[in-house]
Amino acid sequence: MTDPASDWRNRIITVLGGGGFIGRYVCEQLFHSGVRLRVAQRNPRKAWFLQPLAAVGQLDLVPIDMNKPGSLERAIDGAWGVVNLVGAFSGNLQQVHADSAGRAAELAARTGAESFVHVSAINADPDSPSVYGSTKGRGEQAVRAAFPNATIVRPSLVFGPEDQLTNRFANMARLPILPVLAPTRRFQPVYVRDLAEAIAEAAQDPEEHGGETYEIGGPEVMTMHELNARIAEAAGHSPGIVDLPDFVGAAMSKLGFLPGAPLTRDQWLMLANDNVVHDGMPGLEAFGITPTPLDVVAPDWLDRFQPGGRFQRNHRRSQASAG
Repeated sequence: MTDPASDWRNRIITVLGGGGFIGRYVCEQLFHSGVRLRVAQRNPRKAWFLQPLAAVGQLDLVPIDMNKPGSLERAIDGAWGVVNLVGAFSGNLQQVHADSAGRAAELAARTGAESFVHVSAINADPDSPSVYGSTKGRGEQAVRAAFPNATIVRPSLVFGPEDQLTNRFANMARLPILPVLAPTRRFQPVYVRDLAEAIAEAAQDPEEHGGETYEIGGPEVMTMHELNARIAEAAGHSPGIVDLPDFVGAAMSKLGFLPGAPLTRDQWLMLANDNVVHDGMPGLEAFGITPTPLDVVAPDWLDRFQPGGRFQRNHRRSQASAG
């Protein structure tokens, strides 16, 4: 009888962009299963931090240029499964989100991969007014056309220790006044470990999740105002929150081409719609995952923004234990 664990050790899953924020957690989940990983990205050195998480011989770091078919084929050839995490907010988004995604799915199908997981975004739509949303939508179309049994995962905002969401807002919350753009826009932020667990499971079980589209959100829907308030509280700050009217955000976005601008025009267009799971779309419950609330985990990494940082937290804990 074949040992299931041994069978997994003979399988390779290629993770495109595995050294990024979400990728590190996806790889960690996959390492636990015993599968061998081929992490491919432009600069493999940026993924070296994954090596201590892997067993001997379980991780292979390879350079890749998503725009060169030969490079992409070498990364995918022989892989049992492929996870595409490559994305960007600037540059040639049609090339990054659509052309390269379709090419990767085509190569995966051609070389006999069993699974393909493509990470997109909520509100991905070829007809979206934003370049980001429209190219994400065209990427989904290209993936489906090339690999019909692919799993598409659309997350809402993703939070975690290394994110550019909670850390940025917590840093801003140090100011006495915190201006908030699009204050009534609604979001459903999801913990990166919950999202990674779903992606890893989909990659390993195409019979169950192949051909499906999942929208992944956290347990709470909150406005941009509420999100900023919750992050500020987790970071130990209580600034005065000032909601900016939409005409101010629209005006600021027109200056988005300037260095240091708070947002681009395309980012403002993305804020035109709520970023929440749509009614009837399957999500974390399809994987048996209970979503983690922001308040439960965010203080673990946002305490560095408090006066005294982590040392102050440890001091408070010592006082509480002594009491």
